[in-house]
Amino acid sequence: MEGLLPDLDVIRKDFPILERTLAGGVPLVYLDSANTSQKPQVVIDTMVDHLERHNANIARAMHQLGAEATEAYEGARDQVAAFLNAPSRNEVVFTKNATEALNLLARTIELAPGDNVVITEMEHHSNIVSWQLACERAGAELRWFGLTDDGRLDLGNADQLVDENTKVVAFTWVSNMLGTINPVTDLCARAKAVGAWSVIDASQAAPQLPVDVQAVDCDFLVFTGHKVCGPTGIGVLWGREALLNELPPFHGGGEMIETVTMARSTYAKAPHRFEAGTPPIVEAVGLGAAVDYLGHVGLEAIHRHEQAITAYALEGLQSVPGLTVLGPLDAAERGGAISFELDGVHPHDIAQVLDSRGVAVRAGHHCAKPAHARYGVQSSTRMSSYLYTTPAEIDALVEGLHHTRSYFKVG
Repeated sequence: MEGLLPDLDVIRKDFPILERTLAGGVPLVYLDSANTSQKPQVVIDTMVDHLERHNANIARAMHQLGAEATEAYEGARDQVAAFLNAPSRNEVVFTKNATEALNLLARTIELAPGDNVVITEMEHHSNIVSWQLACERAGAELRWFGLTDDGRLDLGNADQLVDENTKVVAFTWVSNMLGTINPVTDLCARAKAVGAWSVIDASQAAPQLPVDVQAVDCDFLVFTGHKVCGPTGIGVLWGREALLNELPPFHGGGEMIETVTMARSTYAKAPHRFEAGTPPIVEAVGLGAAVDYLGHVGLEAIHRHEQAITAYALEGLQSVPGLTVLGPLDAAERGGAISFELDGVHPHDIAQVLDSRGVAVRAGHHCAKPAHARYGVQSSTRMSSYLYTTPAEIDALVEGLHHTRSYFKVG
């Protein structure tokens, strides 16, 4: 199939979990990568080696292990900066996850009555609730772009939504529910034109698209480690260095200070200003190994693979009677997450039947309840591919869906 990674069999061998056989003797077909991706052996080995041979606290201990741990942690910052094409390593802040990164911004960007924040109806709850809370605290107004019937942003009233009182425009690059790839460069330019700051949630983009913060010309961007073949417990906030240094600290504690007296404290510059206390050291080291792995495979090649697999999946899903895909039907305009409904069968039942056949998908609202409400559904089933997904695995999904219809005597 044109577009697939040419060494797909070799890449799959990098992921030991893909060799698993599940209960009932069925092989694992993992189609839940938008939820969390699997980890290549190099990430596992890197983290184990760090724990076995270099484990120590960073930036505090004066001994050799402390120096090695600090070098590994700060080396991961360099690796992430290169992954994002960031102008400076000081622009990479490690957080617990993308949710914490978004909350950091929503807590530290100063809003006032009369200001407004613009988001979209397709956001993950992290990029909705954090700004709802920020606007409630400040007395600011929350606005949002609606959605078209085919799952794209409705930009028809953009000039009215984004105006001279807009302080922040926050939006997802790739929808975790609809799969839609948004025009992020245009949205950033629209924010800049009125003096607003742009915030991109790249949690679904970073795993499958080349992410270049200089090319899109955004102000802030977040993503999470566990979706880019890295571990859980580590996320990234990228921001322009000058803007980060304008923001107040998010947490108080060790390492984020410059000086402390009983009367007052002064604070370090970014990134350490936002990394109070002992950070997720081995998780950062694992994330560094993960983004290096993706860079070695090539994000352009991964994106082509995702588009090819997504096109194949969309074609296969359309062969299932009573199945409706939510979001764009053109693989060139979407990422690898495909949410769908199947007439007469609840998403949880679909997921359970598929799981009995070894096919792992997600069922629910995918932390995107407003987007589901827009299309009049409470929940959906979601399959999501990645660089290790094969056409045969998509075939297993489609066969499983036909079996599900028969099992529930639909149609």
